[in-house]
Amino acid sequence: MKIAVLVSGGVDSSVTLALLKKAGHDVTAFYLKIWLEEELSFLGECPWEDDLNFVRQTCDFLNVPLEVVSLQQEYWDAVVAYTIKEAQEGRTPNPDILCNQFVKFDAFFKKISADYEKVATGHYAQLAVDSRGKTLLKTSPDLIKDQTYFLSHLDQKQLSRALFPIGHLQKEAVRELAIEFNLPTAQRKDSYGICFLGKISFDEFLKHHLSTKPGDLIEFETGIKLGMHNGFWFHTVGQRKGIGLSGGPWYVVTKDPQKNIVYISKTYHDASKDRKEFAVEKLHWITDQPTMKTLSVKLRHGAEKHLCTISINEDNTTANVTLHENDQGIAPGQFAVFYDNDTCLGCGVISLSIPPSF
Repeated sequence: MKIAVLVSGGVDSSVTLALLKKAGHDVTAFYLKIWLEEELSFLGECPWEDDLNFVRQTCDFLNVPLEVVSLQQEYWDAVVAYTIKEAQEGRTPNPDILCNQFVKFDAFFKKISADYEKVATGHYAQLAVDSRGKTLLKTSPDLIKDQTYFLSHLDQKQLSRALFPIGHLQKEAVRELAIEFNLPTAQRKDSYGICFLGKISFDEFLKHHLSTKPGDLIEFETGIKLGMHNGFWFHTVGQRKGIGLSGGPWYVVTKDPQKNIVYISKTYHDASKDRKEFAVEKLHWITDQPTMKTLSVKLRHGAEKHLCTISINEDNTTANVTLHENDQGIAPGQFAVFYDNDTCLGCGVISLSIPPSF
């Protein structure tokens, strides 16, 4: 097949490229340039220089053509602006989900020739086709690296053109293949964090765009002011680090964006305190709306899933969810991603979380 391969300079996309090349496909590597030039004053060193250097070395080594595609304005409009707005409203954004939905599997699709039958990435996820011909999104056997959470907002058209060549592998096996192929990225460390920030911390990004605004840290149970914070947007529900008070550990219980108050507690994890119920909006299903009431749900990337009961409202766009056990942090703006065993069904955005009774 004629395949476009999205490469990042990491080991996963490098192995993806090598596997497809060795299988005899007609592959072209594409590197996405996403930062607007005015952002570089904040970022300092060009965030893609190291990555692009590794991409070029890998493509030269494999004798694969490379194209650099600018999606800077599209990225700003769909991902960066959303992230700033959500944080400013006191919600917890997930830019990686929107990056996949609007940039990698949408804007990029529109940039390249329709001659490319598939677009391959180094995501840890698998695809299958059901008896009706619909594409299913399946989890990776590597539960820690599994990235279906980030792909949960893709639709049938996007998934039918997608290809995840390493999705069936454990991370260790991918690293071993990189060594076996002698790829330039074989010993490169994995990158973590939000897709567009690279080495820049999320707090630095928020400080650049939203500045600081001192406000009160208030104990949730008593209403007593215990200290100050630099802006509610630097905190999310369930957070422990960064509160800066002794006598804890302290956890963020909820926030009041209008008053710039962050409510905290040191009895957050008491067994008697339920953190189980929330509402979701903007429901998106990859195939069909599920008919079963009991599903599994992820509230963040990682291996942890909760069993839950979901009650979809008559509008079919909102639902109420009750977890079968407590979760560390349920925050408005987070994506709740639903599963039936190893099949990712889709997602919704948490619109309301019910703080535990203290």
